Amino acid sequence: MPSAEGNLTWKPALEHPELLAAPVAAALPAVPGAKVAAIDAALADTAAFCAAYDVDPAASANCVVVEGRRGDVTTRAAVMVLATDRADVNRVVRKHLGMRKISFADQAVAEELTGMQQGGITPVGLPSEWPVLVDAKVASAGPVVIGAGIRGAKLLVDGAALADLPGAEVLDLTL
Repeated sequence: MPSAEGNLTWKPALEHPELLAAPVAAALPAVPGAKVAAIDAALADTAAFCAAYDVDPAASANCVVVEGRRGDVTTRAAVMVLATDRADVNRVVRKHLGMRKISFADQAVAEELTGMQQGGITPVGLPSEWPVLVDAKVASAGPVVIGAGIRGAKLLVDGAALADLPGAEVLDLTL
């Protein structure tokens, strides 16, 4: 039966920085009790990951990077929702950030600015000026699987810990 831990071998993340992108490893003390597991990088995308490792999609949280503009001001933010949900980027996120236009950030730009790989971007270790918008369902989900900054690993954290990250706000973000 699928669960948050699935059939992976989880280890204390603080003891395995080699499985994390450098910014994630540096910020890990902000996420007490985080665990990490190595995965096949080809299976990092949510649907393939959950199927291969028997992880419940309702216990997997996706991080998308959005970019909003208002005049000459550009704001980037991370949006966290459960894999079973879709973020309402065009209304809720755009209005919350006070932007006229919003879109998903360019993958190459997101990788460069975060120091993380596409498919592994996580709110842990993002640039400090970025808002982290955490859906209320993620914050109350208990253990959730998120990216580790690289495609070859995943983190297991308590959803409430994501709400405690610097710059984090809990909102109802889903459609």
